[in-house]
Amino acid sequence: MRVAIIGGAGRVGATTAFALQTAGLGREIILVDVLAEAAEGEALDLRHGAAAAAPQQFSSGGMDLASGADLVIVTAGLRRKPEETRLQLIGRNTALFKDILSGLRAVHLAPGALLLVVTNPVDVLTHIATAAAGLPADRVIGLGTALDTLRFRSLLGERLGVDPTQVDALILGEHGDSMVPIWSGATVGDVPLASLTGGDMAPLHEVFEQTRKAGAEVIRLKGGAGYAVALAVAQVVAAIANDAHAILPVSTLQRGPLGISNVCLSLPTIVGRAGVERVIEPAVSDDEAAALRKSAEVLKATLAEVEL
Repeated sequence: MRVAIIGGAGRVGATTAFALQTAGLGREIILVDVLAEAAEGEALDLRHGAAAAAPQQFSSGGMDLASGADLVIVTAGLRRKPEETRLQLIGRNTALFKDILSGLRAVHLAPGALLLVVTNPVDVLTHIATAAAGLPADRVIGLGTALDTLRFRSLLGERLGVDPTQVDALILGEHGDSMVPIWSGATVGDVPLASLTGGDMAPLHEVFEQTRKAGAEVIRLKGGAGYAVALAVAQVVAAIANDAHAILPVSTLQRGPLGISNVCLSLPTIVGRAGVERVIEPAVSDDEAAALRKSAEVLKATLAEVEL
């Protein structure tokens, strides 16, 4: 699989390339960036480690190198300020994102190519991409709450003192302030969370707040997230590359589950080589369903102010 990372010289783009290398995902990884020398340096650094990872090719250049790509990952964008919400990024990132989509339309992607949007505000930009990328909506995927879910599970594992890989808990809705924790189905090793807390869920609600604010905290401390984002991207890429039919909380164009439609947000989604195979309507509590519908309205209000 030929993978082009738009913004490949940036923190998220380069870290994503490294995550794909360590997982052996993709036959060829192309780093596309306006910072030509930085992208060339990242590609060179990755090539130097190939003998310890996988037989992959790494290259760098302009948008023309995305020609023939099976998967395009867009990580390019302006960074969020510590006090800024992801949705407030919309005015600063929309024009840049549209330029990227225009460039992609000018190259010939591989038949059945997919687009994975990572740049924030990811749900809004994913919605724009469904209209402007020139691809069927089912082949446009936003990273969505896959990152939030990864953070949530990791932090829950820390708080509970258990193996985080055994934590099964979802964040759905917007990748932003209106995200929704799905407590009703959360388990650790198939054991309901309440069984591990003696019924006192208050400390775990604190973990959710920590998760919701995690992006801003990482920005405050080091300028921007990288490692966890890249690992979340690698999960999605693995589902595509391996045609795994994996169920992931990614952002896609919704067409009716829970009464939500004509907006991109994250619900459990079966992902494979063809992209979005099916969105699953989750069995959630009434309060969770209402919160997800509210999250959709928050995003629609923002979309109403954006020239698509």
